[in-house]
Amino acid sequence: MSDTDGKKPLGLGGGARGPGQVKQSFSHGRTKSVAVEVKRKRVVVPTKPGTPGATGGASGTATHLGDPSKRPAGITDAEMERRLAALRAAKAREQEDAVRRAEEEKAREEDRQRRREELEAKEREEREREAALRAKAEEEERAARAAEEAKIAAAAARKADVLGTRPKAAPAPEAPVAAKAAPAAPAEDTTRGGAAPRAPLAPRKSERERDERATDRDRGKVKGDEGRRAGKLTLSDAISDEGGRQRSLAAMKRKQEKARQKAMGFGQKAEKQVRDVQLPETIVVSELANRMAERAADVVKALMKMGMMVTMNQTIDADTAELVIEEFGHKAVRVSDSDVEQAIETVADRSEDLRSRPPIVTIMGHVDHGKTSLLDAIRKANVVSGEAGGITQHIGAYQVTTPNGSLVSFLDTPGHAAFTSMRARGAQVTDIVVLVVAADDAVMPQTIEAINHAKAAKVPMIVAINKCDKPDANPQKVRTDLLQHEVVVEQMSGEVQDVEVSAKTGKGLDNLLEAIALQAELLELRANPNRAASGAVIEAKLDVGRGPVATVLVQNGTLKKGDIFVVGEKWGKVRALINDKGETVPEAGPSVPVEVLGLNGTPEAGDVLNVVETEAQAREIADYREKAAKDKRAAAGAATTLEQLMAKAKADLDVSELPVLVKADVQGSAEAIIQALEKVGNDEVRVRVLHYGVGAITDSDVGLAEASKAPIIGFNVRANATARNSAQQKGVEIRYYSIIYDLIDDIKKAASGLLKAEVRENFIGYARIQEVFRITGVGNVAGCLVTEGVARRSAGVRLLRDNVVIHEGTLKTLKRFKDEVKEVQSGQECGMAFERYDDVRAGDVIEIFEREEVQRTLA
Repeated sequence: MSDTDGKKPLGLGGGARGPGQVKQSFSHGRTKSVAVEVKRKRVVVPTKPGTPGATGGASGTATHLGDPSKRPAGITDAEMERRLAALRAAKAREQEDAVRRAEEEKAREEDRQRRREELEAKEREEREREAALRAKAEEEERAARAAEEAKIAAAAARKADVLGTRPKAAPAPEAPVAAKAAPAAPAEDTTRGGAAPRAPLAPRKSERERDERATDRDRGKVKGDEGRRAGKLTLSDAISDEGGRQRSLAAMKRKQEKARQKAMGFGQKAEKQVRDVQLPETIVVSELANRMAERAADVVKALMKMGMMVTMNQTIDADTAELVIEEFGHKAVRVSDSDVEQAIETVADRSEDLRSRPPIVTIMGHVDHGKTSLLDAIRKANVVSGEAGGITQHIGAYQVTTPNGSLVSFLDTPGHAAFTSMRARGAQVTDIVVLVVAADDAVMPQTIEAINHAKAAKVPMIVAINKCDKPDANPQKVRTDLLQHEVVVEQMSGEVQDVEVSAKTGKGLDNLLEAIALQAELLELRANPNRAASGAVIEAKLDVGRGPVATVLVQNGTLKKGDIFVVGEKWGKVRALINDKGETVPEAGPSVPVEVLGLNGTPEAGDVLNVVETEAQAREIADYREKAAKDKRAAAGAATTLEQLMAKAKADLDVSELPVLVKADVQGSAEAIIQALEKVGNDEVRVRVLHYGVGAITDSDVGLAEASKAPIIGFNVRANATARNSAQQKGVEIRYYSIIYDLIDDIKKAASGLLKAEVRENFIGYARIQEVFRITGVGNVAGCLVTEGVARRSAGVRLLRDNVVIHEGTLKTLKRFKDEVKEVQSGQECGMAFERYDDVRAGDVIEIFEREEVQRTLA
């Protein structure tokens, strides 16, 4: 990659007109001297025909070429003439290309038009053919229908003549088929019987008997109704409903009693009450029956009718329970376990309750561009001296009082590449982003990443060009480089404010604070301090003596001592609030960063803190969130099929793993380390993080490391005395780090040791077989001439026949005359015999090579 990739070339600026030297400064004291040459861009405008310059071309050219002020440095007359001739030839070629392209486009358009017309003609012919076929089919259908109607009419006329009782008439046009079917039956009967035709009005014998039987049945039924037990009792009457037993006297009394109670208004069945049944995602059958106020046996019976053989103590899903509820006539009201989070107040604030709040400003930029130093100059503090390696590896929150008395909350984010999540978290909770760019280093990778975070969070940006006190500072280059990333500052006629500052001398700090105040005034930042507090966790850690501690930036409401809150999967009660100066405060309003003590565990950085009314609500919400997270992880594992597991196990056979345990001082650092370690490795080796957490290294961590044969990585933490003794006894390695890129480099070196060595082949010689000798007890021995390089006894060999490899192996013997030798130089003859291979012929070529193992490293 060149030094100018993605950047404009360096310039001397100002009054420099010739070559010079520019000294570039990089991080960690690295410098580089670059030779710079400033060139002017000369635009040659050809003169039009008819102008005075066109008539005397030779003289005008000579005059121009002779003018040294208009000629680039170091260009001769002949070179200038060649350049002008090349320019004219290029313009002529461009005109010819334009004419040719126009002609080709015209030809393509004519071809397209011709094809379009052919296609339209073809479609028109197809439509005409289909219309002709359709008309012919309709004509044939009409002819067939007319022939059928004529045939039916003729048949009806013949049948009427045979019967002799109906007038000869054509069938009705509305139903010719009915006219055909009506006379068909009598005609068929008479023809089939062979006797003289009967009158069609007389019913046949079978029909007459059927009518008589029906009349007798009706008469007998009426007779049975009039006298129930009268007449002869037949078997059919005995087994019929009418011939059953009479009702008992007790049954008659019960019937009379019911009628009397009904007349008096008693004994009416109560109207069924329709209930709204709360239906969670799963429910036990007995609980469902209780909520519907129905018998559990009836609910089980309904489920069995649906094909589910369950007992009253089994669990069913919500969809099945909803069907049961609808069958019993009730209404199902779906509720979820997540409804417990409704306890968190989400009521919108009224405009009259809102008060102005200080702006939240996040300092972002590349590593070593002076973000923390700039914030120290504003706060009049010295945080840089406390940072390991002089780089920020934690996210810090501070509140500063400006000279005009207003408050500003600052978030200081790390600039190292590993802390991407921290920078993204800072951009999401902020109101204004201050992008710090060093004037002597310009735009760098993490600068671009910070710009993208600010754009994703849709927050306004202020560019602070730092280190302007350095002699090689070039603020203008910073402004031009920012244009490549769609950041147009005010000096470039844009909307983004830019301020030249120096954290060392204090130059421009007042202007920066003034720009922040102006931007905050435009945003009209307001919040309601008189409500339950809510905020974001900037950082979290496990402190010895104080327990879990979370750095919280209050965004709405006021957080007071004694408030009960829930944050992510943890909950707690505020035991103490500590501001950025280490002072204990009773409450924290909007835009105030504080450390909160009193949690039951270490929350994740980025979680949202919400104050609730009771401890039971907080515990219930935290338990639900923890269960949901556990179910999500279990579902992710359960979704894997057996084939996928087998494929993964097969793929992992060839992958070496480096197991590690990570303990860090704060949650954000642990997260950054995990993300960085996941990127270490390739298809052959990878780093596997068995466990990570915050706080000191304990005896349980040592036990896990011993069982997994993994080292323990401690970032800004130490092992307690018990853990140190246990690690020494069990042989567990503990490594301590305070700078993240030292940690990553060591892990890369350790993972590189698991890579398989690369085997390289070095060709050392070639030999040609002159003659093949058959020796008893040895086999075929090739008499060879070493044509190139050297032949060694210990080297590997390949036998080539017609430039095709037919055997690869080792030498069994290498002799010079009758003596066994270790090597034979080029131009000498020797005898060679292959190990377990005898198919050698005169004219074959033997290739001699050595294998070398090269240790590989991870990039």
